[in-house]
Amino acid sequence: MRLAKVIGTVVATRKEDSLTGFKLLVIEEIDPRSEAPTSNRLVAVDTLGAGRGDTVLWVQGGAARVISETHRAAPLDVAVVGIVDSVDVVE
Repeated sequence: MRLAKVIGTVVATRKEDSLTGFKLLVIEEIDPRSEAPTSNRLVAVDTLGAGRGDTVLWVQGGAARVISETHRAAPLDVAVVGIVDSVDVVE
């Protein structure tokens, strides 16, 4: 799992049928120590109701498809799997 900030949404009226009903977010990966943004921006399926400005946990690849049977059939690569309350890194 990695951390990201939600920076936007995606609206696609025409898409693969198995993606119908999924909310799509634009996320920007952040460094866990500084919470500074990296240059990695992605489109992710939102499974929890995250919104712009939220810090989220996300997974990529096969892990994005094991959330539910519905997600397993969709062509997913990135999914939001947690909304973060706080980050505390001790070094």
